[in-house]
Amino acid sequence: MNALELINYGSNELRKAGISSSSLDSEIILSKILKKEREKILINLKQEIDQIKVSIFKKLVKRRSFKEPLAYIFKEKEFWNKLFEVSKDTLVPRPETELMVERLVKIYKGKKIRILDVGTGSGCILIGLLTELKHSNGIGIDISNKTVSIAKKNANKLLPNKNVKFFINKIEAINLGIFDLIVSNPPYIKSSLLVNLDKGIKLYEPKIALDGGNDGLDVIKKVIYKSVEILKISGMLALEIGNEQQFEVSKILTKKNFRIEHIIRDYRENTRCLISRLTR
Repeated sequence: MNALELINYGSNELRKAGISSSSLDSEIILSKILKKEREKILINLKQEIDQIKVSIFKKLVKRRSFKEPLAYIFKEKEFWNKLFEVSKDTLVPRPETELMVERLVKIYKGKKIRILDVGTGSGCILIGLLTELKHSNGIGIDISNKTVSIAKKNANKLLPNKNVKFFINKIEAINLGIFDLIVSNPPYIKSSLLVNLDKGIKLYEPKIALDGGNDGLDVIKKVIYKSVEILKISGMLALEIGNEQQFEVSKILTKKNFRIEHIIRDYRENTRCLISRLTR
């Protein structure tokens, strides 16, 4: 089979499975297998693909047809122009999360700060920040040993100055000093709504990183309450939240002496992140 035939085969199979990005995903899968940029493949669609690679391609298309995210199939995801290792123990980094990183880089550019990342996952938020805030340092915590291992690998690969450490720890138990900035993308989906998630999320991404309890605010509350104790005066807390949680989370923040300074919306104009300052 040549590249065009293979791409069309993959696209058709994925379309039948209800994958909206069927053509793009088919091209990406072939690109990864051939270790060539998509553009180079698309200008040479008549190139013949050897049978071993055809077989691998069809197996990966089948996996994708079951809604398995490409990030888990290839164990990597681009974030902040860097390629992060991911596994089924970590959430897949989202492009929308880059909006929070972008805003924080603007706020702290040229400053030397100490950052805490709660529920660090692959480490993408903290590592993304530290690649820009070169004089700063940070700590990432997560309750999963496997997740912390992935974050450490990413830091070793992507942060040449190694100004970061990762620990297995719960936010309520942390005792690692005082911070200028705390960031977190905590689980914030109501337990009752997990069943309604897209299959690619529901079947593959770690439930512990999604389930925010009965009201979706279990971990968010813990992060806010602990931040009061470990943030410097005028320190900032950046929280990713669900779109419908802005009012409730804002109330909790205000009650705990935080002043909301930035509301970040995603590409669909949904509220994605609240950045607030401790005013005590």
